[in-house]
Amino acid sequence: MLTLASKLKRDDGVRGPRTSSPASDSTRRVSVRDKLLVKEVAELEANLPCTCKVNFPDPNKLHYFQLTVIPDEGYYQGGKFQFEIEVPDAYNMVPPKVKCLTRIWHPNITEMGEICLSLLREHSIDGTGWAPTRTLKDVVWGLNSLFTDLLNFDDPLNIEAAEHHLRDKEDFRNKVEDYIKRYAR
Repeated sequence: MLTLASKLKRDDGVRGPRTSSPASDSTRRVSVRDKLLVKEVAELEANLPCTCKVNFPDPNKLHYFQLTVIPDEGYYQGGKFQFEIEVPDAYNMVPPKVKCLTRIWHPNITEMGEICLSLLREHSIDGTGWAPTRTLKDVVWGLNSLFTDLLNFDDPLNIEAAEHHLRDKEDFRNKVEDYIKRYAR
């Protein structure tokens, strides 16, 4: 993280009369997204839920990171779930792209990693979708809450998992535990 922050400070200090060629000037520019990310990543790391960990494979690319959620209660307790988060160039006008990398039996996450979380929707009928006032912290807290208070069987993306829960809660729990043993340790 410090690498990009240092780069931003250095770039701010370099501004002044234009003496460089246009090509070198454009390589020095930092996008609005990256400026926002420096601030948001610092805030995120200071306010991370105790059940979450973030990993930036390349500290110079704050727009791509991984999130690990390790629920400490509920159906998914004992599992370790990996998410890939990519922040597009048009951020903060559009939400980050998020995919679950861990195979899971969940009503709001498909086995292929698609996620149903209203704040990740660019357009939402109920007004709970993405807005430019939302931040990465909101995304991380929302993903973390999918394992507790945002777990939603009434508006599922994985209909089969939701119906399974409705039919037989104990068998649903057993299947979740089986998935955790196989894929989420």
